[in-house]
Parts: sequence; structure tokens; C-alpha cells
Amino acid sequence: MQGRPVDTYPALPPEAGRGSVRRVTVIGEEVLSRPCREVTEFGTPELSALIDDMFLTMYVADGAGLAANQVGVDLRLFVYDCPDDYGIRHVGHIINPVLDLPDPGSRRLIDDFEGCLSVPGAGMAVPRTDRAVARGFDKDGNPLVIEGLGYFARCLQHETDHLVGRTYLDRLSKRDRKDALRQMEDRREDVFAQRAIKAARLGQ
Repeated sequence: MQGRPVDTYPALPPEAGRGSVRRVTVIGEEVLSRPCREVTEFGTPELSALIDDMFLTMYVADGAGLAANQVGVDLRLFVYDCPDDYGIRHVGHIINPVLDLPDPGSRRLIDDFEGCLSVPGAGMAVPRTDRAVARGFDKDGNPLVIEGLGYFARCLQHETDHLVGRTYLDRLSKRDRKDALRQMEDRREDVFAQRAIKAARLGQ
């Protein structure tokens, strides 16, 4: 949790229990294609409420991570609930993250399947480094250092991309991007229906 080991943690994070579901933005919306603003005020009720809402929205959409611009908020912030390649679950949020990747000489790129809640129903192989470190702050302004390996490293890179106005589609060839968009058109309504069912179960 937030980079610190804990013995147990609930399946549904406490933040999600306090939150409300927000609409997930979809590729093509302008807020997804521009760099987000730095968070300058910490410890506010509005920031805490945003994080709570993002956790519940991520859970309803079956995501492993969610950036603020994916709920239409132009701030450098993301939440995550994501396993690494060793089966360790990582849960938390990070604000104003700066990503450190291995030097090119020691960098190991892994091609693996990647999806995005803002590209509903699509998935493609994307090359990412197998290690990443995100440095930023928690909602109270305390410094954070979050290290990711394997799938969790991919999550940290994917969500940080969102905050600079990029999606994984921007890392694809033109042909693969067209394929992903075609997948989305074919499957998006089914994905939206599943999200609505899950939200209804939670009384949202």
C-alpha cells in the first residue's frame, strides 16, 4: 500500500467504499490528448473526494490503474490496484509523478498485451520496460517513491503517459492503431453494459 508492505488489505479499497462512479473519458476527447496540470494544493477535501471517486470508477471498470484525465479532470494524478509479476498486489495513488526508467544500456523491453479504460474493448501488444520507479506525492503532500516490476511497471508507465496527454495507441504503428480502434468499435457497447451492471450492483 503506497509503497509500504502490509499484512492484509481488503479486496475493495476503503477509498472505493467512499467514492462515486464517474464517467470514463473515451479516446478522441480533448482532455486525453493534452498534458495535465500540476497539483498545487494538497490535503483538500476535493482532492480526497477525487481519489475516492477514481478508485471506485477504476473498480467498476475492471481497471488496474486510472488517471485523473480519464474522469475528465485535468490534474497530474493517478490511482492503481495492480499486481506485479510476482503476485504482489500494489494499491495506492500518486500525485505529480516523475518516472525513472532504466538506462538504455540496461533497459529490458517486454512486448505484452495492454488495454485502456479509455479505449474500451481493445487490447494490443506494447513494448515497455520491465522496471520503473515513480516519484511524487500523496494527497497530503508527503513524498512517495513507488517501484514497479513487470506488469506493475507497465501500469506505472501507462498511467504516467496519460498525464502527458498520451495513450498506448500513440505507441502503436498506424496499422495496429487502426486495429485497436476497430476492436473498440466492435466491443465498446458490451464493455459499457458490463460497467453499468457492476455499478448497479454497488448501488451507484
